[in-house]
Amino acid sequence: MPAPIVTLIVPGRDIAAFAPAAIASLQAQTEPRWRAILIDDGSLDATGEIFADAAASDPRFTFLSHGASRGLGAARNIGLGQVDTPFLGFLDGDDELTPTALARLTGTLAETGSDFVAGAYVRSRLQGEVYVPGQVQPWTAAATDPARRATTIFEHPHASANIVAWSKISRTSFWDDLRFPEGVAYEDQIVAQQMYTRAATFDVIPDVVVHWRLRADGTSITQGKGRLPVLRDYLAALRGGIRVLHAAGATDAVTARLDLILAMDVPPLQKIIDTHPDPAYAAEVTAFIDELRSLPEFADTHPDPHLTAALAW
Repeated sequence: MPAPIVTLIVPGRDIAAFAPAAIASLQAQTEPRWRAILIDDGSLDATGEIFADAAASDPRFTFLSHGASRGLGAARNIGLGQVDTPFLGFLDGDDELTPTALARLTGTLAETGSDFVAGAYVRSRLQGEVYVPGQVQPWTAAATDPARRATTIFEHPHASANIVAWSKISRTSFWDDLRFPEGVAYEDQIVAQQMYTRAATFDVIPDVVVHWRLRADGTSITQGKGRLPVLRDYLAALRGGIRVLHAAGATDAVTARLDLILAMDVPPLQKIIDTHPDPAYAAEVTAFIDELRSLPEFADTHPDPHLTAALAW
């Protein structure tokens, strides 16, 4: 085996139905110089066995297990302490990499010297008995297309729309003092904006690098915004990301985030309010919208109604 150049941190909890596809997507990479840390976060199903079997049969996999769930942020942070390659990235254990993802992402960084590179992604939905990837959505395209090399958040404010950890490959040294929040949902959002504002330069490419699974059973965290604790974590993540951009003086990026939040995040929450039995839910959403309106960048917002129309993506 050639020496690995990139480590993928792959946490999962109760994803036995999907973990084999994630593992297979790694083994299908056209760039063979990878290793992956498979972390079972206290699963009650066969996820741990699937991860352990993969590590036993392929030396590129390392298996770690938590007896009880510590959450996605903690699992990723533990994985970060195990990385010894020049590059690192993340893959959730219920998603899949496209075959050329690692080749394109690591190849771009090798050419540019940037701190990290972000690619496009699509959602996969169940059609019949198989999950089928959809199209790149407009907010993702605005963040990643056309390709930009050695850019910054000031030059490319719309990059801030790409807030998922698993669409990016970074230089490992970039993560020396960067970690995910623990004990909350929506771990990616604040970290993503920290990445954009801390990077000397980053790259974006329009290639689809991940198929993000929308689980048919509705058990993904992103499908649980009707639950009040999840809503609170979600709004805290949105607030935190805006604060990071604002503190860095990335005014245009703040405006871009507000445009997207008003078009894409707020309408579904308002729809949930119509039928939600707890008045605290409406109060949380209303307070959040009032906070957005109080921001100086709010006067410059122009949310795109076509994005609201794309909510069913």
